[in-house]
Amino acid sequence: MNQNRVQRLQRAEDGDPFSFLGPHAQGDETLVRAWLPGADAVDLLSSDGSPLGRMHCSDPDGLFELPLPQAQRYCLRIHWPSGVQETEDPYAFGPLLGDTDLYLFAEGNHRQLWRCLGAAPVEHEGVAGVRFAVWAPNARRVSVVGNFNSWDGRRHPMRLRYPAGVWELFIPRLQPGECYKYEILGPHGVLPLRADPMAQATEMPPATASKVPQGEAFAWQDQQWMSEREQRHAPQAPLAIYELHAGSWQWQDDRTPDWDELAERLIPYVQDLGFTHIELMPIMEHPFGGSWGYQPLSMFAPTARLGSPQRFAAFVDRCHRAGIGVILDWVPGHFPNDAHGLAEFDGTALYEYAHPFEGFHPDWNTCIYNLGRTEVHGFMLASALYWLREYHVDGLRVDAVASMLYRDYSREAGQWIPNRHGGRENLEAIEFLQHLNEVVRSEVPGALVIAEESTAWPGVSRPVQQGGLGFSHKWNMGWMNDSLSYIQQDPLYRLHHHHQITFGLHYAFSERFILPISHDEVVHGKRSLLGRMPGDRWQQFANLRLFLALMWSHPGKKLLFMGCEFGQWREWNHDQQLDWYLLQYPEHAAAQALLRELNRLYREEPALHRLDDQDSGFQWLIGDDARNSVFAWLRKGGEGSAPLLVVHNFTPQVLDGYRIGVPHAGRWQVLLNTDERRWSGSGAGTQGELHSEQTAAHGQSDSLNLQLPPLGALILRPAH
Repeated sequence: MNQNRVQRLQRAEDGDPFSFLGPHAQGDETLVRAWLPGADAVDLLSSDGSPLGRMHCSDPDGLFELPLPQAQRYCLRIHWPSGVQETEDPYAFGPLLGDTDLYLFAEGNHRQLWRCLGAAPVEHEGVAGVRFAVWAPNARRVSVVGNFNSWDGRRHPMRLRYPAGVWELFIPRLQPGECYKYEILGPHGVLPLRADPMAQATEMPPATASKVPQGEAFAWQDQQWMSEREQRHAPQAPLAIYELHAGSWQWQDDRTPDWDELAERLIPYVQDLGFTHIELMPIMEHPFGGSWGYQPLSMFAPTARLGSPQRFAAFVDRCHRAGIGVILDWVPGHFPNDAHGLAEFDGTALYEYAHPFEGFHPDWNTCIYNLGRTEVHGFMLASALYWLREYHVDGLRVDAVASMLYRDYSREAGQWIPNRHGGRENLEAIEFLQHLNEVVRSEVPGALVIAEESTAWPGVSRPVQQGGLGFSHKWNMGWMNDSLSYIQQDPLYRLHHHHQITFGLHYAFSERFILPISHDEVVHGKRSLLGRMPGDRWQQFANLRLFLALMWSHPGKKLLFMGCEFGQWREWNHDQQLDWYLLQYPEHAAAQALLRELNRLYREEPALHRLDDQDSGFQWLIGDDARNSVFAWLRKGGEGSAPLLVVHNFTPQVLDGYRIGVPHAGRWQVLLNTDERRWSGSGAGTQGELHSEQTAAHGQSDSLNLQLPPLGALILRPAH
């Protein structure tokens, strides 16, 4: 029997090492076996360090044995060719994971999965070391490998916890910071070394190993922010988001900054511009930088490119103490097929669907998570909760929701598999998204979960109890497409595209919308936001100012990608920092200053944010003047707040004597004129204060006689 087991250990095929290695009763004695290929000799020591005897090398391949008169705690003193090592025997310890953990994992509802799977420094049975646990139900054997065992899969085979399919092992005296992977013997042979799906830290790419995380908890100092967060995230509160790619926002000494350096520069900048939140493009570890993080493999590990997990926590803490929220882009729909990753993790389609019509994404050449499998459902649910709880993140923007909702997304006829009802909806993904939003709502009150959803799926931000998906907000992709298409038109032809501005207000209150001008709109030949604007240089900047005023005065929360705020000319490139030198030129500095002013008005004027998702907060005054390309509306903030009159002139002509009805007689004050000289405008258009006249217009008994600035916007408020 010994020879057969030794051969299996030598070939790294033994899937049940605890039944043979470690201490075992043998008659009146306890026989200790250790499998240490490559060792010259092994001494057995008592727990106090006194010698118990040299173990007998019963097989030259590396099996050492020694009988003890009675069961007792012991250590191994291993004589390697390179030196001597003292450690407890990993195979002398009992099971690690409790039955409740395994049950909840199998059920897909373990809310703190990162506390039982993955690697963690622990004290087990009175000994400090690292606990490893990984899900690989179809593996024949799983070993932990790393520098600590010369990446030798024979050295540390793991224990299988049946029926959960989780393999576990405690390696005593191992320290945080150790690199490791899993060597897996699948149904058809040994697989490439796998990174840990539950890793909380990783090597710096292009290296791909996982790292044992630090054991100590971060000392948070953001208690005030956390206590106020639910109120800050209420639907009636202002929400202005600055989206950025952390690695290319602003470099430090011609290199990507770390989290500390980014905080030093970014936080004052965002505070100065008046944004309420930042949104980071995915910072979960990803093998290919050119994916911008949207093909992540480590759903529990902040990228090592910017520093340690502790430094990321410190970054979030500093943002909160400065009054800035942090939203992360999060990708639960698909993952890349890199050899060290999740694809056929244990030799079978484990995390992904097995059939390519379900499990392969044709747009991105990636694998699609099988969210109908309870363990995968729970894995992704735990990932979301991990960022919200462990890093105090304020919200998740869920990427590519449309690709999750539809089984035929980007697929030709005959290349997709209908659901059990014969339809195109992905019922498993729908159930996951609803469960995710319900769990976040109950367990992390005040956290945002935002859908990047590009179709007309109904009820994305409607509560689950009312048949919706339960998101707190949805990106308004229709507004984004229509408004960008409109602003790109030569003003001469805008009269033929008038509906592209009016149409979005037919459905503006059907969801809780965020108006996004994101990174996707300034790459891949689409040109920068400023670069899309028609006309000469003056007109391009005027159109940019007008577009920003349109966005900030339109119902819906705001999101703007970095560089748009000061008018970067070139498209965004993740391998370069933004063109900050442009701020030396007056037009660029003025665009940035205008954005600062828009954010101030947005925050301070309840009419611009309080009733964003209610039609009672909006009233058309002029929506049919296509000939002049003029739009005018009222924004209302409800009881106790003044209404605002918003007027946009999308032609390069000054329009004199333009009469607009208003709901209040008396003095009106111009809060904003985007054509003022301080914004590098021409100085045209009404400014200061003016009095209404008792001339009925647009259903109102009084009206204002305005001069509309060219390619400009006015925002006015009653002066009393």
